[in-house]
Amino acid sequence: YEFLLLGRSSAGIMESLTGIRWRKHGLKPIVTKRQAGEQAEAGNGGDTLEEEPLSPAARLFHEPNFNVHIIAIMGCKTRINADIVKDKLVHTLLKHPRFSSLQVVDEENGGVMKWVGTRVDLDKHVIVPDVDPNMDSPDKFVEDYIYNLSKSSIDRSMPLWDLHLLNVKTSDAEAIGVFRIHHSLGDGTSLMSLLLACTRQISNPDALPTIPVKKKLGNYSGHSGGILWRFFSTIWSVFGLVWNTIVDVVMFLVTALFLKDTETPIKGLPGAEFNPRRFVYRTVSLDDIKLVKNAMNMTINDVALGVTQAGLSRYLNRRYGESPSLMSMIQALADMMEKDTEAKWGNWIGYVLMPFTIALRGDPLDYVREAKATIDRKKNSLEAWYTFSIAELVLKLFGIKRASALSHRVITHTTMCFSNLVGPQEEIGFYGHPMAFLAPSSYGQPHALMINFQSYINKMTVVLSADESIIPDPHQLCDDLEESLKLIKDAVIRKGLVKD
Repeated sequence: YEFLLLGRSSAGIMESLTGIRWRKHGLKPIVTKRQAGEQAEAGNGGDTLEEEPLSPAARLFHEPNFNVHIIAIMGCKTRINADIVKDKLVHTLLKHPRFSSLQVVDEENGGVMKWVGTRVDLDKHVIVPDVDPNMDSPDKFVEDYIYNLSKSSIDRSMPLWDLHLLNVKTSDAEAIGVFRIHHSLGDGTSLMSLLLACTRQISNPDALPTIPVKKKLGNYSGHSGGILWRFFSTIWSVFGLVWNTIVDVVMFLVTALFLKDTETPIKGLPGAEFNPRRFVYRTVSLDDIKLVKNAMNMTINDVALGVTQAGLSRYLNRRYGESPSLMSMIQALADMMEKDTEAKWGNWIGYVLMPFTIALRGDPLDYVREAKATIDRKKNSLEAWYTFSIAELVLKLFGIKRASALSHRVITHTTMCFSNLVGPQEEIGFYGHPMAFLAPSSYGQPHALMINFQSYINKMTVVLSADESIIPDPHQLCDDLEESLKLIKDAVIRKGLVKD
């Protein structure tokens, strides 16, 4: 499941688009079922391709107010060879049916949307623009290039993904690759897992990346006292789980119906989903985050959320002098591409409403303490599972329009979106190109601000997707997030909490 924690100009590029709101239009019919079948047979040597209906969740992302695209920015340590990438894509990514299928409307069968296999023309999917190697500001060029991408949707007449290769040296990479994938192909976790399944370890080219897993807690003592304690502890945990779930589901429902966040300067205005996004990122030391984590007996998530609360507090106080309160499968996929096996895939999205406490604190450690308390409380709840089930039930009973309205109301009634994705522990290469960083995000969501944390080896990249009409200085917010981590780390060291 992907849990939503709710709480840019190079000359000439995209200039031909008919305005920013071009993305508002929903999916238009491409071909009928019969025509699609004929085209598929013609393009694949006469083989008959089975047409599979789109899942209800996938169809949801074709609603005009939910036209979301996922962006994955990859920094590489060498120039990217487009010919090598295209050759490797044929044997990996294109083996996944979602990346080699059209999404078509069968008008002869009540407008049902279906996946229809097609022959993929990689020259249309892999874009390598001509760039000036001696440009004055390559970082600004890349930023503006991706900003302009967020003004548009992918051409519906081909599988809904593309890859932009920018062989321009920036401050943190020798070249940049930008994957753009429509959210109807899968949720963020599935798509990032698929992307990592296309990579291999630099030290062992045959090995997939390794992702850290949560360690299991030790067993309770076997003596009678331990058994009795475990019994009462289990009863209390079950009671807490049931109570927390009931409270969270009720909060989700009232949020969908009428409850809204306090109006704050970072809350998106109506129609924010149609605005382009400025993507900025900052790489910090994962070791610094782990130092705080170990010193305070927390998780990486706890520290990331605490840093976010601290950074937002600094940012809002500087701009407005306010302190508002906000509410805010890698191996399987690799096998699937190489051996034509199956893997779990799709849009499995649940909602977790997180209260963000935005206020200036005298002790920087209060931010992470509050974050840990919030996350611990949310862990002891089935909120994500039930909100996913509620959305799915609404979709089945009342149709796409009502389900889209439900999801849109929940998001527009909250302030921002936050996520943290774990990444590889060792250096990896994308089709032989060593990667310097990975920065995922998205555009097309109603929030004016989305913050993503992505780990990679001993680094953590913080990625902002910002609507500049609301967040005019996203680089300053990055500075505040980075400074907040430093203040929290210094406080841990100053108080002697670091364990040897």
